[in-house]
Amino acid sequence: MPKTRLRFAMIGTRGVPAQYGGFETAIEEIGARLVERGHAVDVYCRNPGQSLREHKGMRLINLPAVRKRSLETLSHSGLSVAHAVANRPDAAIVFNAANAPYLPILKAARIPTAVHVDGLEWKREKWKGAGARYYKRAEEKAAASGLPLIADARGIADYLMEAYGLTSHFLPYGAPIIDPGAERLSELGLDPRAYHLVVARMEPENHVAQIVEGYVSSHRDHPLVVVGSAPYGDEYMARIRSLAERGDVRLLGAVWDQEVLNQLYANSLSYLHGHSVGGTNPSLLRALGCGAPVTAYDVNFNREVTAGHASYFTDPQSAGEAITADEKDSKSAVARGVLGKAHAARAYRWDDVTDGYERLLLDLAHSRSR
Repeated sequence: MPKTRLRFAMIGTRGVPAQYGGFETAIEEIGARLVERGHAVDVYCRNPGQSLREHKGMRLINLPAVRKRSLETLSHSGLSVAHAVANRPDAAIVFNAANAPYLPILKAARIPTAVHVDGLEWKREKWKGAGARYYKRAEEKAAASGLPLIADARGIADYLMEAYGLTSHFLPYGAPIIDPGAERLSELGLDPRAYHLVVARMEPENHVAQIVEGYVSSHRDHPLVVVGSAPYGDEYMARIRSLAERGDVRLLGAVWDQEVLNQLYANSLSYLHGHSVGGTNPSLLRALGCGAPVTAYDVNFNREVTAGHASYFTDPQSAGEAITADEKDSKSAVARGVLGKAHAARAYRWDDVTDGYERLLLDLAHSRSR
């Protein structure tokens, strides 16, 4: 436990309790551990209707946001930065390079800050056009800010070095190592090792449509279960629904019950992970930690995380072939999941991740006094 109790601020995400994505999961896991080590943690939240003021020892600061995709993050982060400037934490982490316009305010207020750049957001289909140009320019501003940068994957760290000549702090996410049982699968009409699984937001760069298309063209006996919502993607979701009508594809929507979700991962015959532009993805880590046999989209981020303990696909045909292969040889699929879980337990520990964040935050806080 540190000799001096310091206050850290987490800015730029939806906040906790974690119900959305990687940033929120990281803050929940890291923030709770920092509290256990004697620090105070302020988390800025934009969960509509949330009245919680504390979660796992973290102080929750609930602030509004404009409910429009292009303005939601920036409007909330602007209010969060103003609040942080008024309350003066010892150090802050700003998540998402899109919030780069607010970095000069934090610098002017002499609040030591690091920036978690996330993945290559400007490559996301939903930001094409003006949105993509904004994200690329914001990334450039974050790189030019002179503030420490955080990369959650070595692929992102390599990109920052190649694009900007900058060394970043490599701080990945952790994997929960879980044996959740299977008793709640019956609520969904499923049996262990008798379904394939997708967990993702319905966005083109997550390749859910490719997976569904590959599934309906494969030689399979088991259903494909798709978990996830499309908060801004009605057109893409309509395409997925159209493809799903051609096979036994069960669209569950969002599943907020973590116990059910863990059991879905742990008992799948294969978990198909189509994410392509992020860094270290929490859904992939959770799948590995639950022992799910992983079939991942073939990009450097996913190969880095799985360390070869996965099958890979690049298009609907290869996704379908992977599904067919796992149904023909389920023992090999399950063995792949066992190896992946052992790898995650070694390489992705939340305690180790927290060590890295704590060192960075303490260095930031001490830089103010220096």
